[in-house]
Amino acid sequence: CLAWPLRPREFRDGPAHPRHTLTHAAIPCILSSAGPKGDNIYEWRSTILGPPGSVYEGGVFFLDIAFTPDYPFKPPKVTFRTRIYHCNINSQGVICLDILKDNWSPALTISKVLLSICSLLTDCNPADPLVGSIATQYLTNRVEHDRIAKQWTKRYAT
Repeated sequence: CLAWPLRPREFRDGPAHPRHTLTHAAIPCILSSAGPKGDNIYEWRSTILGPPGSVYEGGVFFLDIAFTPDYPFKPPKVTFRTRIYHCNINSQGVICLDILKDNWSPALTISKVLLSICSLLTDCNPADPLVGSIATQYLTNRVEHDRIAKQWTKRYAT
């Protein structure tokens, strides 16, 4: 078990008070998990299963979570390591999600961040895309968009 040097509030899903030990954080998202990659508590790996009924169903998606020394006052950097066809996630794995940028709050937890990412997999936000061409396709040719997203999920996430 690892000891965590951050505040007790975070014990329920992330780095916590040194009195507590934690090997993995349970995330309230469909069969997802998050925890340290190794001995560095500031570098985590998360796994998210594609939400049932979505074009990502059946996929296993890996994400990296990097905490800065300013956490929880600054957001963690969360990136997809698994390729995904999504208008709010680019080819480098960068996620366009307001709570990871300007709408970050120290009250947010890693479980809430991952839940928001799961929600983004169910309902993308084509009004604020990171990949404009995918957003346009989503809005103008949903059948083709969904076909490609399912194909990518099968190719890269299974």
